Amino acid sequence: MKKRVSIFLSLLLVVFLVMGLTGCGTETNTDSDSGEETPKSSGQVFINIGTGGTAGTYFPLGGAFAEIWNNDISGINATATSTGASVANVNLLKEGEVEVVIIQNDIASYAETGTVLFEGEPYPNIRGLCTLYSEPLQLVTTDKSIKTVADLKGKRVAVGAIGSGVEANARQIIAAAGLDFENDINPKFLSFAEASTGLKDKQLDAAFLVAGVPTAAIVDLSTQNDVFVVPIDGKVAENLMSTYPFYTEFIIPAATYKGQTEDVKSLSVRAMLAVNDNLDEELAYNMVKSIYENSDRITAAHNVGKDITKDTALDGIGITLHPGAQRYFDEQ
Repeated sequence: MKKRVSIFLSLLLVVFLVMGLTGCGTETNTDSDSGEETPKSSGQVFINIGTGGTAGTYFPLGGAFAEIWNNDISGINATATSTGASVANVNLLKEGEVEVVIIQNDIASYAETGTVLFEGEPYPNIRGLCTLYSEPLQLVTTDKSIKTVADLKGKRVAVGAIGSGVEANARQIIAAAGLDFENDINPKFLSFAEASTGLKDKQLDAAFLVAGVPTAAIVDLSTQNDVFVVPIDGKVAENLMSTYPFYTEFIIPAATYKGQTEDVKSLSVRAMLAVNDNLDEELAYNMVKSIYENSDRITAAHNVGKDITKDTALDGIGITLHPGAQRYFDEQ
């Protein structure tokens, strides 16, 4: 009996030893689809891209960038994530929750310098990869007597939601025209949709919007009203561009909206890609390079892809360029 117990214990020890040796081998993951165990990948670089809402422009662009980088850059595992867009993306990047973000270049500038929306909280480690396409400033009205920014004096003006990039842009434009934001206009802090409704109902005289043209909210407004786009040009534009390097010139083409019979001069901010300064230089170089080698794929994701070109990639960049991106553009 004792001999049998001894043999049993010896066999049990052998089993435990074999199991232990197996557990010390290659670490495995279980494939959730097949249930099979596969070796865990090593050396992969995970790139999470902060974009915007799923119905906007940033999200499909982020998806296109992820697909391109996954296909073209060895060892990359990139995914696009829906977020609250520019301001939220800056905070996510700063906290290390994402590695790449799509943001407006003016928001990037505020973040780096710790001004306006990031007053007293500078983010000196943010770096630019490239700018993408224009998001023009649009000052619209149904009142044909409003022909210049100065004509907004005494008017009810939608200036974007409180704390938004649009509000910051509106404040800058009003000041550049020599008006006082609090005393010379009656500001209304409203979203695009709310501003359109206010203009329809004659509760507003004018509205500031920052978005690609044509903008759906203004198109909707123009179905029942003639829409007049007020120029942001001359001394006002000169003052803005000399003070804020992220502004660039933009033409809103005639007939963009019902009632708009001529081209209108305005300014634009630009959507851009930003990263942290600790992103590997070679990786940043390859990211930028692959974008311009896959323009067809980007345009297939969204029509603004046609405007993403090397020729305009540094327009209004506004913040310090990442060394990897700098090397790519120096080569070009």
